[in-house]
Amino acid sequence: MRSKSRISARTWVLGVGMSLVCLLAADPYPLDGYEQTGIRRLRAYAMIQDGTMPGTLPLPPGARLGWNSVKLRLAGVNDTLDVGPNTPVDAELQRGLERIAETRDPSYRFAVLDITDPTRPRYAAVKPTLGYTPGSVGKLLVMTALFHQLRELYPDQLGARARVLRETMITADEWAMPNSHAVPVVAADWSGVTHRAVRVGDEFSLWEWVDHMVSPSSNAAGTMVWKQVILLDEFGRGYPVSQQEEATFFATTSKQELAARAYRVIEEPLLELGLDTAQLKLRSFFTRGASRVVPGQASLVTPQELVRWLVKLEQGKVVDRWSSIEMKKLMYFTRRRYRYAVSSALDSAAVYFKSGSLYGCRPEPGYECVQYKGNAQNLMHSVAIVESPAEGERQRVYLVAMMSDVLKLNSAQVHAQIATQVERLIRQLNP
Repeated sequence: MRSKSRISARTWVLGVGMSLVCLLAADPYPLDGYEQTGIRRLRAYAMIQDGTMPGTLPLPPGARLGWNSVKLRLAGVNDTLDVGPNTPVDAELQRGLERIAETRDPSYRFAVLDITDPTRPRYAAVKPTLGYTPGSVGKLLVMTALFHQLRELYPDQLGARARVLRETMITADEWAMPNSHAVPVVAADWSGVTHRAVRVGDEFSLWEWVDHMVSPSSNAAGTMVWKQVILLDEFGRGYPVSQQEEATFFATTSKQELAARAYRVIEEPLLELGLDTAQLKLRSFFTRGASRVVPGQASLVTPQELVRWLVKLEQGKVVDRWSSIEMKKLMYFTRRRYRYAVSSALDSAAVYFKSGSLYGCRPEPGYECVQYKGNAQNLMHSVAIVESPAEGERQRVYLVAMMSDVLKLNSAQVHAQIATQVERLIRQLNP
């Protein structure tokens, strides 16, 4: 397939000769998925695991599932399950969740759905319809939009969808700037992998850009993937197009129309699912470079609607079954865990996770603005599917959406503590 910017027969290489450095990013997708996806990080990390590439990659037991072990827990089992304002709460789970909430900052909002017995789910929530700006949790909606476009173009051709993801090479441009999250970069000779922020000119496959977007949570990747969704919507099966065709499209389309297009491609698959787009609203790109081309608006998500999205995913309804399982794999942690997922109580659990944060500062005597410790806004959100333990006949399975805005405090450790408390609560209910 043609590159977005140019036809390239060579294997893309970033960081030739770079030695392995400390692996700080958290990355999803089962490590044996390289053959299916072409995501080079997967092969590199598997090589570290088996000792054929230098470095260390400690994985908790729950992060070692194979590609074929990731399952949809509600598909064909409980296809009618949904969550809403009239959903009855489970008394025991509700009491336990309220005990967790009452010791925390009042900004916390929760929704928890226990599907250990998928035919008899348990639901509990605290302030579930009060929302915040999504931060990087909104990248789940971008991922949904991408798979929706692929299905629209190739409804009965799963191989064609995978081919677009695997073979389309995307070059980072000014849309991706500025950004700071490090992404994994594999040496040309498979001698090592390093992590650094995306730079203009970096080239990755579309599947790799999605991989970078989901768990390393690269803002550059989030923007580049959303941009591809717009291009897929515009050019259809003519995608990918040349650099000149792309530039002409964005230069000759008004900002107002581009914004309307950007919002529409995000909302269409959500509306198809029957989700509330007032409670799942993403209307701003993740980088200023993109926002100069496509103006943004306020965004908002709520715990209840995020859990509804997780339910649809487990039912195989987010776009379709193939898309749902691929998206769940992309959320699977196969690297060092952080925030909610770092809880040692989850070491044996498979965790499918997306985190988001957004902080802002204002002048205040004696206060210094620090990352994740904003005094004007300090959002931190966690969305997770937990299967505890990762394998076996007596698994506990539950869906969690949690949001907070605790000023001047990096809430990562608190989120991990809450993860431990929720895990213990679910264990008590499912001994």
